[in-house]
Amino acid sequence: MLIERVIGGHEAARNSWKWQVSLQIADAYYPEYFSHICGGTLISPHWVMTAAHCIQMPIQANYQVALGEHNLFELDGTEYSVGVDKIFIHEDWNPRDIGNGNDIALLHLSVPAYGNGFVELGMLPSEGDILPNNYPCYITGWGLTQGEDPMSQLQEAMLPVVDHAICSQSNWWGSQAKESMVCAGGDGVRSGCSGDSGGPLQCYRDGRWQIHGIVSYGILPYCNTYQKPTVFTRVSAYIDWIYNVSSSKVNGLNSSWMYSHAINGVISEISLTHYIHLLH
Repeated sequence: MLIERVIGGHEAARNSWKWQVSLQIADAYYPEYFSHICGGTLISPHWVMTAAHCIQMPIQANYQVALGEHNLFELDGTEYSVGVDKIFIHEDWNPRDIGNGNDIALLHLSVPAYGNGFVELGMLPSEGDILPNNYPCYITGWGLTQGEDPMSQLQEAMLPVVDHAICSQSNWWGSQAKESMVCAGGDGVRSGCSGDSGGPLQCYRDGRWQIHGIVSYGILPYCNTYQKPTVFTRVSAYIDWIYNVSSSKVNGLNSSWMYSHAINGVISEISLTHYIHLLH
């Protein structure tokens, strides 16, 4: 049921979504060869936000993020890569029950990302902010389009928000749509699908682009099924968690980037090496 690709969209203008990153993985046998697995959002020079379900690490896997990227298969001259040295997964995430929510993870970068004219920080919404029904937002990613190979150029599609009252109806997503999620799309034409997971749902609100969602799930292989919109982790439901994780660990977020304040909460820390051990 996991989804990762943009269907019904088109190629994005080059470097127009400067906070979008490509999350890439290399295994122990080919440590120099990294391949795209998910999207993500740069939310501070030290932190990338993605989906928890993207972190399914084989033994001795290495992660990196590509920033300033547009064409994954060509050297654009705008991109650079940074390694991931720690992973923080929400403590209530259950990989056997993605419909339970909490599909969010933070990746700590081994060295800070830097602005080169093609990389910017994604702004997070205010805590608890709920988008109204039919609000226009954009999904972006490098996943497959229907029946084709993975796209090399970053794709985008406008997806209108479907509010919780509608998305939780039995002929939509029913009880699988939680209030900690945001649904968008469902017109049977445009959607996310394989390869976009972890990437942003960005919406222009209060005079700026804000990251309101993290691509979480949908239907495979028919991702653009009518009344089955793409489901995102609702970022505004996790502002405190994001701030607590980042500020309690190394090189925390600046609260002015987040328009939020932290409160006490439980933090789950899993180092890269430790998490590999836990999975195996």
